[in-house]
Amino acid sequence: MAKHIALLRGINIGGKNKISMPLLKIAFEEIGFLDVITYINSGNIIFSSNIQDKNELIQKCESIILDKFMLNIPITIISAKELSDTLKNVPTWWDIDKESIHYAIFVIPPLSVEEVFEAVGEVKPEYEKVTHHGTVIFWSAPSKTFSKARWSKIASSSVNNNVTIRNANTVNKLLLLTK
Repeated sequence: MAKHIALLRGINIGGKNKISMPLLKIAFEEIGFLDVITYINSGNIIFSSNIQDKNELIQKCESIILDKFMLNIPITIISAKELSDTLKNVPTWWDIDKESIHYAIFVIPPLSVEEVFEAVGEVKPEYEKVTHHGTVIFWSAPSKTFSKARWSKIASSSVNNNVTIRNANTVNKLLLLTK
C-alpha cells in the first residue's frame, strides 16, 4: 500500500468548480482509498492505495469527481516517495528568500515539462529562476518584480489547463502529511 497525493486543478477559485473537501474525502473513501486526508480548499488529497499505475489512479479520481460533483477536473498524481525525492532535489534558491514567491508547477499528463517550457517561453533571469526535477517545475520570483517575470504569465499560456500550481508552503506541508 503506497501513499499518493492527488492534485486537482482549478477548483474552489472565485466561486468556480466548487468541491467540498469533506465530501471529496468521503468520495475518495467510497472508491476504496484509505487514510484519506484533504489539505486546504484547493484540491490536495492524500490517500493510500494498492493501485500503483498513475493513469489508473488519475482515471479513478477523475471519474469519482465527475460522478459525485458533475465536474471534469484535470488531476495529476504524485506518490509520497516521488514528492520526497523531488523535494530532496530542489534548487538551492527555491523557498529560501522570504521576499520572493516560490511555486511548484505540477505538469498534468500527457503534457511534458519540455512542452510547458516551450509554451511559456524564455526565462527572464533578471526577474525569475526556473528549473525542474522530474515532472515538477520550480519557479521563484521576487514579490516586487513578480509581474515582470515571464512565468507569471503561465495562467494566460496555452498550457494553463495542463498544470496545477502550489506554493512552497503547501508542497512542504503535503509531504509532512504523507508521513
